[in-house]
Amino acid sequence: MSPEQPFQPRGVLANAHVQSLMTSGPWRRRVVQRRAQRFLRHTQPEVWAANDGTRLLGYRNAPAAQTTSSAPLVILIHGWEGSADSNYLLSAATALDEAGAATFRLNLRDHGESHHLNLGLFHSCLLLEVCDVVGQLAADWRQRHPGASVYLVGFSLGGNFTLRVARDAAQAGVALDHAMAISPVIRPKHVMHALETGPAVYHRYFVNKWRRSLRIKQRLFPHDYDFSEWFQLPRLNQQTAWLIERYTDFACLDDYLEGYSVAGDSLQHLATPTTILTAADDPIIPIRDFETLNASDALALDVQDRGGHCGFISDWSMHSWAERWLIRRLGG
Repeated sequence: MSPEQPFQPRGVLANAHVQSLMTSGPWRRRVVQRRAQRFLRHTQPEVWAANDGTRLLGYRNAPAAQTTSSAPLVILIHGWEGSADSNYLLSAATALDEAGAATFRLNLRDHGESHHLNLGLFHSCLLLEVCDVVGQLAADWRQRHPGASVYLVGFSLGGNFTLRVARDAAQAGVALDHAMAISPVIRPKHVMHALETGPAVYHRYFVNKWRRSLRIKQRLFPHDYDFSEWFQLPRLNQQTAWLIERYTDFACLDDYLEGYSVAGDSLQHLATPTTILTAADDPIIPIRDFETLNASDALALDVQDRGGHCGFISDWSMHSWAERWLIRRLGG
């Protein structure tokens, strides 16, 4: 496999904020939805139960270009307050489909149209349920297609989940050929600091989506949740601390944030082949977090100078350099 040309956007697209905001924006959504029309017509929703009974919703597609029964399966995980239909995830799944891969777009708990499936609230330390379902999907695919490969791909917080699933895969009996994390969260407290102190548009974007999600949860389970006090809190760190103290076993916000960190030596015993793609100009995930990783030789790190957060948009037609990056690694 020859190396890719580096991502070199031109003009306004070289700006990190343009990349980061455009990736989830309405302009790209129109383009992605148009390209994905055939793909979405052939999508099948599925609910999978983890070993503890947690139910997770996902969407399966057989590959458009499938010619043999050995097509790889790519399981994709979105970022925080995203969903299986987020621009970056749907666009990547469509591109992978056209390249001959089967895809399964997995919603984390309380994301997408899945709030009704579980009483408990989502939080980012709920790794076991994701690991269980990924393992079941991989085993099911290999049973039906002997010799086929299985890949796990995550974006942002989904990239963080991907790194933790890959880290724990051997112990949990999850067989993955390769894991790929794009713009993954490494040290959550640094991400929270970036959202609190950076351009207000990012803080506002995530908080507004979180508010919508909790309103849905409260409406579905009115006898179990009353978030009226939470809705009065102005900042992300206050909101997170309020929920953690009431609905988890973590003693404080710092303990929770460290609970899903993959910084330092967390990936030291990683055995699953894993690749991270990130951008040095990401305004949400500090590049210094990648520079201090002490990981095993199973981890490869690809740092591009530009790309923003989950961006890597090549042109105004919304083509994605990151999707070509993913496709090159199928079978690699």
